[in-house]
Amino acid sequence: MKIVAERMKKLRTSIKLSQMKISKMSGCLQSSIARYETEQAVPPLELLLWYADHFDVSLDYIFGRTDNPQGKLYENKPKIIPNTEEMRQFIEMCFDPTSSVSEQLKNTMLEMFSREGRGE
Repeated sequence: MKIVAERMKKLRTSIKLSQMKISKMSGCLQSSIARYETEQAVPPLELLLWYADHFDVSLDYIFGRTDNPQGKLYENKPKIIPNTEEMRQFIEMCFDPTSSVSEQLKNTMLEMFSREGRGE
């Protein structure tokens, strides 16, 4: 895929790494890196995962699904549904049951979501 080749090269050159240097770092042959960057071969998934981890970008970015290096997940804005059993369980899980301060905070959050659910 053209976009994958372009992104691999862009990531490498963005921090001024040679193909030889990136090959040593990733454990891949320099000739393989050259083939991946020129679309002569398809890079293995393990190498793409290494690129994502090393350059701190998402696979969505490497595959061209987004131009945002952090990927699409960061754009996800789940809808919070107050006053549901699922939300109550989530809030319960977030606080230490042995701490009185945590207990107070948990109860305050539960009350806030309860009010939100009633439209107050």
